Amino acid sequence: MEIYTIGFTQTSAERFFERLRNAGVRRLIDVRLNNVSQLAGFAKRDDLAFFLRELCGADYRHEPLLAPTQEMLDNLKKRGGSWADYERVFLGLMRERRVELTVNRKLLKVRSVFLCSEARPDQCHRRLAAEYLASHWGIERVVHL
Repeated sequence: MEIYTIGFTQTSAERFFERLRNAGVRRLIDVRLNNVSQLAGFAKRDDLAFFLRELCGADYRHEPLLAPTQEMLDNLKKRGGSWADYERVFLGLMRERRVELTVNRKLLKVRSVFLCSEARPDQCHRRLAAEYLASHWGIERVVHL
């Protein structure tokens, strides 16, 4: 089994949905704290659910247990915090929330992708969440689209 991840910034809607279709994704799991921002363009919650259904035959789920807190985001983005500190605090939050037990593992019964805004996974919490669950659930690999 695999977990996929994807970001929506710095890409067109065409390329974004093409990557999902080519990977055979059937469920998108939104791990953003704020999924209704006007800055999200085609990736706002309701629009995204529509496009996924119509273009990919996939469903949409929001999983806030895999999102950072607003304070964590502010420390990183507004206060110039380091990625190393963010990563340490985020993984602590995953342990505190016991996401390996509280997130429904059945969400991944179909080919699923974790969504966040960052274009690249190296400094995005979607990668951390996917790797954390993969290590606890015995998932073979995390694939970044």
